[in-house]
Amino acid sequence: MTDWILRGGTVIDGTGRPRFRADVAVAADRIEAVGDIAKAAGARELDISGKIIAPGFIDVHTHDDRALFATPEMAAKASQGVTTVITGNCGISLAPLTLDRPPPPPLDLLGDAADYAYPRFADYLTALDATPPAVNAACLVGHSTLRVGIMPELGRAARADEIAGMGARLQEALDAGAIGLSTGLFYAPASHAPPAEIEALAARLRPAGALYTTHMRDEGDHVLDSLDESFAVGRAAQVPVVISHHKTTGVANFGRTAATLPKFAAAMTSQEIGLDAYPYVASSTVLRPEMIDRALTVLITWSKAAPEQAGRELADIARDWGIGAHEAAARLQPAGAIYWMMDEDDVRRVLAFDRTMIGSDGLPHDIHPHPRLWGTFPRVLGHYCREVGLFGLETAVHKMTGLSAARFGLSRRGTVAAGNYADLTVFDAETVVDRADFARPTQPASGIEYVFVNGRPVWSDGKPTGERPGRALRRQQLQAETRNGLEADDAANGRKRSELT
Repeated sequence: MTDWILRGGTVIDGTGRPRFRADVAVAADRIEAVGDIAKAAGARELDISGKIIAPGFIDVHTHDDRALFATPEMAAKASQGVTTVITGNCGISLAPLTLDRPPPPPLDLLGDAADYAYPRFADYLTALDATPPAVNAACLVGHSTLRVGIMPELGRAARADEIAGMGARLQEALDAGAIGLSTGLFYAPASHAPPAEIEALAARLRPAGALYTTHMRDEGDHVLDSLDESFAVGRAAQVPVVISHHKTTGVANFGRTAATLPKFAAAMTSQEIGLDAYPYVASSTVLRPEMIDRALTVLITWSKAAPEQAGRELADIARDWGIGAHEAAARLQPAGAIYWMMDEDDVRRVLAFDRTMIGSDGLPHDIHPHPRLWGTFPRVLGHYCREVGLFGLETAVHKMTGLSAARFGLSRRGTVAAGNYADLTVFDAETVVDRADFARPTQPASGIEYVFVNGRPVWSDGKPTGERPGRALRRQQLQAETRNGLEADDAANGRKRSELT
């Protein structure tokens, strides 16, 4: 029975092919049909004439692990047209870990010790099943989380028995449905892990059909070496690699994406590699002293010691306190910050690279977050696509949907086609744009009209609907759906060949 008909819109289907005029019918959690659709008894209709209907956007780089519970309406993402988030990035995931002490940075970006309450990855996914959010989640397991749970001290390489302990926890996570392993080698909990440690853990990924994502060891002076290290893990484990939020940081490295992107292109000829990016020249993470001198400006996003300073520039705080920037940073700890340390030409070059996916890297628990949390996807559509003309709308949508779904194995999502899950976003191509900025970072975007997740509306009339149809997307189910789809395609092609002969 047809539940919804989205009538009169223009479909950009996520494959990259040209747009076309079509109605879209939804039955239960699936797209029932795409084309000229007759009225159906009992179906609710939406007139979306003049609007674009696209697959729901896939945020491939999030830290929404706790936000899925803390803010289950997921307005920061649904307001952008996002219907699926990839969690557990940069080596940090809420599971598998329990803590009786404050989590070390950057694990504190996800929450306090009490939030690390999942001794097994299966416990985390079961909790998502029990209290579903508005959007879907496919979950990575974090290497730093594994280290913190196994190693009594983190400033060294793991011993063989510790690697075995991490491996056992990783295997449990993979068996429970994790889609892969992430690392954050840039951060203290993992910075002493040698390549051999990562490769030993990554060896468990290929039998599971899982992938490896990484916040590389260095995105600055040694960015090319870090790419080599990251690609080597993929070759050793024979698994796909995704380089997180690719950029080159620091004034001395402005322009170096002209060297990194050809390196990607060359490596892609012999192994499976992906990358994501966000559309801003400023990054955001925990407050790190070594980054202060390399950044043009530093804005504090949260501070446990001085929460009232969130939203202020570090230089202004230091001036008010009559001390230097580094001393002020020490007084603010633990804390988070936004760092202006990228070049606009580099951002555009990475976004335009044909294999770049879009990920927000938003930090949902910051008091004064980076605007990418609320603005990433509309900023690509409105600013970089419509205003700058960096690429066409079909390409922009593909980078947010079909390309991402294929890389992360999200079967039956990422394209508008009959039989796929009804994750859909309706937007106005003439008005869609981000409204969040560094002064007002939580302003919802303009131009996102409707968002459906698994056939149910989660965003309408500029606000959440209250529906929470999101699902924990387990790797085994995704793989089974992919196999079933391939078998169905083979059967259909067989019938066509038979008819021709």
